[in-house]
Amino acid sequence: MQENLRHVEYTTSGVCARMISFDLDENNNIHNLGFLGGCSGNLRAISKLVEGKNALEIANILNGNKCGPRQTSCADQLSKAILEALDSVK
Repeated sequence: MQENLRHVEYTTSGVCARMISFDLDENNNIHNLGFLGGCSGNLRAISKLVEGKNALEIANILNGNKCGPRQTSCADQLSKAILEALDSVK
């Protein structure tokens, strides 16, 4: 278990998932990513793929991803959540 984790909760907009939560360690790596609502299988896969990865790198990869006709997606919302969390510690 990681020590010194900062917990983040983000209320989404324009997607099926209603909330995103994750922890950031002292090196800004993502841990314990979870989504409330949304496409369960896809979101569990995203959670596994980003575990332990650098938050800014993940945000850059996922930024701008769209879901169908929507202008955003759960992945794009995760990018926004990460950037907001990183910005709040500056």
